[in-house]
Amino acid sequence: MGLTDAVTAIPLAANGDVHAPWNGHDTRVLIVAVIGIGIIVALIVVLKVHAFLSLTIGALFVGLASGIPAGDVTKSYELGVGSVLGYVGVLIALGAMVGKLLADSGGADQVVDTLLRGKRSVLPWKMALIAAIIGIPMFFEIGLVLLVPVVVLAIRRTGVRAMLLAIPALAGLSVLHGFIPPHPGPLAAIGVLHGNVGITLALGLLVAIPSVVIAGPLFGQLAARWVPIGAAGAGLEVAGGAQDGEPGATGGSPSGPGGVETATEQAQRTRTPSFTWTIVTVLSPVVLMLLKAASDVWMSKDNALYPVLQFIGDPVFALLFAVLLAMYTFGTSIGFGIPVLSKKIGLSLLPISGVMLIVGAGGGFKQVLVDGGTGTAIAKIAIAANLSALLLGWIVAVLIRLATGSATVATVTAAGIVAPLAVGENSTHIALVILAIGAGSLFFSHVNDAGFWLVKEYFGMTVGETIKTWSVMETLISVIGLAMTLLLSTFL
Repeated sequence: MGLTDAVTAIPLAANGDVHAPWNGHDTRVLIVAVIGIGIIVALIVVLKVHAFLSLTIGALFVGLASGIPAGDVTKSYELGVGSVLGYVGVLIALGAMVGKLLADSGGADQVVDTLLRGKRSVLPWKMALIAAIIGIPMFFEIGLVLLVPVVVLAIRRTGVRAMLLAIPALAGLSVLHGFIPPHPGPLAAIGVLHGNVGITLALGLLVAIPSVVIAGPLFGQLAARWVPIGAAGAGLEVAGGAQDGEPGATGGSPSGPGGVETATEQAQRTRTPSFTWTIVTVLSPVVLMLLKAASDVWMSKDNALYPVLQFIGDPVFALLFAVLLAMYTFGTSIGFGIPVLSKKIGLSLLPISGVMLIVGAGGGFKQVLVDGGTGTAIAKIAIAANLSALLLGWIVAVLIRLATGSATVATVTAAGIVAPLAVGENSTHIALVILAIGAGSLFFSHVNDAGFWLVKEYFGMTVGETIKTWSVMETLISVIGLAMTLLLSTFL
């Protein structure tokens, strides 16, 4: 018997009817889920245990205490890990490869240099646009390390207050991290809820634009008055990336994402990619996935072009295409040899191992919640309270975000909890639930979030100043994101 067969043979409470009367097992699994989440929070926040181990321990506890047979608890956990990483892990890896080549080729610098030309009054808007473009294939921490020196340099050249440019850049990165595939959180939620990547991406862009505008350039003007600092802090000193032992450090080779190139690699690079080719490469997977989403909505399945668009718009192919294109535009065309490219691609995978393990463990925790019956119990409460999956997902993600500081943990856990409510829903509604969860996962970053400390140190702010700028900005994104998903749900 295979793993999947073994797990599906478990007599699980999750198979219960969400419209059935409340019973003692429902009460039990809810109490167990709260205790399990409390264990995870205590391990991460108090004891500083790695999130992967914390999620694994919490998952095994919940599985045993929920009544899953002892011999099947680990199988349930393993199924959850495999089901998430089997899909999401490949996409995270491909996205990291594009991000690494974009950084090391000078393509990111090319985008920044091009967009920073022009009138000073539009600099905040351009900074948000730069962050959004750079942030598509990169994780938040990597994008932050790349953008901070540029922000500080622009501040020193123009003499404007730091937050006027910093907040738009941070908003652009954060919104992409919470709403847009191929970032780990949205991808993990898509995997858990069986969502459609293309539709989520398309709706995510609709949610992202007003979120960036309001929480970025508009709020940046207010934040600059609240915290009127200049180019202080360690901004220019982090141009080579976080050092070992600092938040966001990748460790290992100095040519890791955001790291400094070796003299040999610099010598092999004869030029930088053009602005046009950089944009084409970075946006190519987005365009392909949007084409697939459009075919799902507007094209008949009998159309001869439909299967072609389905194939090229599949996230695995779209991101693989972007990697192959990047190997040319960010690689051989600018002087990098194949051995150097292979080394860079290998190095791109080193810093994402921890993220992938957390995502996988989150999937395992989700599975034992589902298999133990927690999802069904919460669905009964939501139905009785007339709470939609969209609103419930946002609330749960907010609570876990506040407790753990991890947007990824909040996203995966909330997705697992609301999964029973999303069963039978169409792809559009599931995408909106995913976006609501993503919005909740960004709510009020504070001292238990590594991103909080990165921003504080890079811009030389106090804890209070960081809360008044970064934390308020994150909360704005979360609330605006929820409002946009609720608005879209009334029309779609």
